Amino acid sequence: MAIDYYERIPNNVGLADNRALQRALEQWQPRFLDWWREMGPSSFGGADVYLRTATTADENGWASYGHVAMPEYRWGIFLADPVPDRRIGFGDAIDEPVWQQVPGEHRSSLRRLIVTQGDTEPASVEQQRRLGLTCPSLYDLRNLFQVNVEEGRHLWAMVYLLHAYFGRDGREEAEELLTRHSGDQDRPRILGTFNEPIEDWLSFFMFTYFTDRDGRFQLKSLAESAFDPLSRSCRFMLAEEAFHMFTGASGITRIIKRTLKVMSEIATDDPAAVRNAGAIDLQTLQRYINFWFSSSVDLFGAEISSNAASYFATGLKGRPDEARFSDHLGAGRLPIELPDGKGGVIPEEVPTRSAMNEVSRLAYVKDCDIGVQRWNRLIRDAGQDFRLVLPSLRFHRSVGAWTGIHTTPDGKPIIAEEWSARRYDWLPSEEDRAFVASLMQRVTEPGKFAGWIAPPDGGINNLGLAYEYVHLN
Repeated sequence: MAIDYYERIPNNVGLADNRALQRALEQWQPRFLDWWREMGPSSFGGADVYLRTATTADENGWASYGHVAMPEYRWGIFLADPVPDRRIGFGDAIDEPVWQQVPGEHRSSLRRLIVTQGDTEPASVEQQRRLGLTCPSLYDLRNLFQVNVEEGRHLWAMVYLLHAYFGRDGREEAEELLTRHSGDQDRPRILGTFNEPIEDWLSFFMFTYFTDRDGRFQLKSLAESAFDPLSRSCRFMLAEEAFHMFTGASGITRIIKRTLKVMSEIATDDPAAVRNAGAIDLQTLQRYINFWFSSSVDLFGAEISSNAASYFATGLKGRPDEARFSDHLGAGRLPIELPDGKGGVIPEEVPTRSAMNEVSRLAYVKDCDIGVQRWNRLIRDAGQDFRLVLPSLRFHRSVGAWTGIHTTPDGKPIIAEEWSARRYDWLPSEEDRAFVASLMQRVTEPGKFAGWIAPPDGGINNLGLAYEYVHLN
């Protein structure tokens, strides 16, 4: 369906036919813009950015490109086209028609799912708001801003659902989405990862690779929902989420390419020498991987979850790509390794429905590892004897059965004293962060790139690397 950008709130949901809903969203709109000006990209209010904008909700040619000042970006409400005669694909109500309205018995659970998803969108904008001040190039600056405006539109998607289907409760929740802030001591964001500071571009690329990938899996799960408006919202959002993960994957790849080139030029793999030459050593990259991966796997929730079982049983939230499973009832049991309380590990057979978080997490790990293996091929082809790895799912956990249990990155439980002595062998230290921060020097000349990152293979929308993707005032 085409999107009309002449409307005050661009949409493809027939907003003009529901005047009460339109007025409510038009009252929320200036509050959103106030939040954007206060908590969005710092110091770039007047910059014209080469951004893509959705034109249709289908998969074919849905984006147009052009320079626009970010506060004038046309955020709106876009749902993927409906699937004719769509049926519930899993759980106890399998094969029944999907819902176009919220069943009363599922109202609270659905609202909680939508609010939690919605809360992550403005949170990431807040986390990244100062990164533009240290951009490694105009190309990267533009990509940051593209991610930011799309997260803003994803917020609009969830706010529409709250306003349209949850009455006063939904409107109040939509207001709350703008009053919580990432890292705020009194009113933090709901999920811990979205309160972590992102103060350098290495963290940004790790976030967009690992945390936005979690976002993709969550959206895939919600796209299976029996509540069809939620499913259609998430299906459209998935098209935009792919770019966020590309930003992370290509960014980390470019850092590794630059590091390998420096290592070849100075003829050593010594981390201190690599740092002195202005590149990020592979050991530091591994510690950042350990941090952001372990933080992101927490977002899937506990290994054993009655909420996950209920969401699946009732059709509220499925597994990512539910069609690939042969059993859509969640029968059977899944083996999970749990701490035995004595410093060891014990296997336990868990009902599949109660282990839905772990099913999604394991698929996520497999997807993350694809990029890691690509990076390792680069390292191997450069003749370096170093391998990046994903840490164990037991490592550095803050959610689930392994919360507070110290392990090595390969999952071996250790005592607290060893953890205290060795934790910065495995996680970024203040020294690591200070070193990375020292490299973050702003580069804004078209076609130029900071010395710690390689240029990309090509520009955006078939434009060259020297194109002026951001017009700075």
